[in-house]
Amino acid sequence: MSLMKTGTELWNALTSRLNAAGTFLPQLFLRLILFWEFWEAGKMKYDGGADGNWFASIQESFPFPFSAIDPSISWSMAMWGEIIGAILIVLGLFTRFAAISIIMITVVATAAVHWPESWSSLSQLWEGYAISNKGAGNYKLPLLYIIMLLPLLFNGAGKFSLDHLLSKLLGNSDAAEQKISDLGMWGLALMALGVPLMFVMPYFGAAMSVLGLGLLIANKFVTPK
Repeated sequence: MSLMKTGTELWNALTSRLNAAGTFLPQLFLRLILFWEFWEAGKMKYDGGADGNWFASIQESFPFPFSAIDPSISWSMAMWGEIIGAILIVLGLFTRFAAISIIMITVVATAAVHWPESWSSLSQLWEGYAISNKGAGNYKLPLLYIIMLLPLLFNGAGKFSLDHLLSKLLGNSDAAEQKISDLGMWGLALMALGVPLMFVMPYFGAAMSVLGLGLLIANKFVTPK
């Protein structure tokens, strides 16, 4: 029993320290690599200028409403969105706003360039999970970027960030832990995932968004006052 107790105490000591490091280290590494990737993407557009704008050649592939926007405006929106978003992410400032903005840019780019032109089954859609386009799309890299951005959207930038410093200066305490049964939590999460998803899977994304909105509304009525 004493050996088991010692082992449990050692395990708890190790995991508690890992949990403490987990409040800032994983988010910091994500922010650094995402900064580099999107800074480079935005900088290439900036260096290319208007002459390097290839958005006009894929204008019809953009999902609505971006298909109705002038390509030069779309180019500037994407360029500054990537540059400013990358800077905000590496600083950990307004991180959730920067994360959802870059997710939207990435999803629109995926719909226009990386998504398969047509697919009739999930197995056929999965063929597009690739780096090189062999006729079935190549959305692997943007999907990985989106998945890397999700922890920043849901959990924020971590304690090693300007967001955390501002929160302390403003006297905001850490958010209370939400129960897994909280309808508002699930509603907001479904909407955060569903709205971007509408650009590549319209019906599924819309269904998720509507369900999320319904859960948010239901939460207003079932939460005790």
